[in-house]
Amino acid sequence: MFKITRFIVQDLLRNWIVFLYMLFLLILSFGFFMLEGQADKALLGLLSLSLLVVPMITIVFSTIYYYNMYEFIVLILAQPLKRKTILASIYFGLCIAFGTAVIVGLGLPLLIMNGSTAALMLLLVNLLLTFIFIALALMAGIVTRDKAKGMGLSLLFWVYFALIFDGLVLMMMYNFSDYPIEKIVLYITLLNPVDLGRILVLMQTHAAALMGYSGAVFNQFFTQTWGIVLAFVVLLLWGVLPVLFAFRLFQKKDL
Repeated sequence: MFKITRFIVQDLLRNWIVFLYMLFLLILSFGFFMLEGQADKALLGLLSLSLLVVPMITIVFSTIYYYNMYEFIVLILAQPLKRKTILASIYFGLCIAFGTAVIVGLGLPLLIMNGSTAALMLLLVNLLLTFIFIALALMAGIVTRDKAKGMGLSLLFWVYFALIFDGLVLMMMYNFSDYPIEKIVLYITLLNPVDLGRILVLMQTHAAALMGYSGAVFNQFFTQTWGIVLAFVVLLLWGVLPVLFAFRLFQKKDL
């Protein structure tokens, strides 16, 4: 397993797209801090953009990489190796390569230019989202052998979590604005890792005070130790469940 993982990591780190992705995050992060006068404003701008860009690039590239590795996967399946070992090697290889890109491209500027709890939280959230969307990409790739359908499914995952989910929640809040639904919205937030990550970071900044009564409810929950631990446990579950599902599909799939 370690030899396959090492091979995949070396293959990915030599890939110019991963290098460009890391460089893009690095320029973007330093750019926000240099253009904005206040560190909090730069952090909020970086939060909004990174929560769109990191999941999108991760899921698109991971899906393409899985399909490009298809013949290699079929070849090593002829060796006395377990299927779960092969899939785990691909997953960990992608996680290490993209995790390194996020740590260098996003983490380094955050620690140099800000270094606050919110900056550390932003880095952790983006790392967890990277692992979650790699798992979703592998799941989409295993579900269908057709590359176009697999890409479509991956993009659907991203569009749903990044855009559609927010629209549905806003529609619900608008239609039920006369009722005290803040706590319900809080629990609904747990169903979307992108929104959960966004709120976790926002609650560590001064922007939480501008969110009204909803912000007060979120602040009460996500600033407590048990609330933060619960949120990270939910994010970990978001990473683990698609991986387990992908393993189950891969075990039964006729390659």
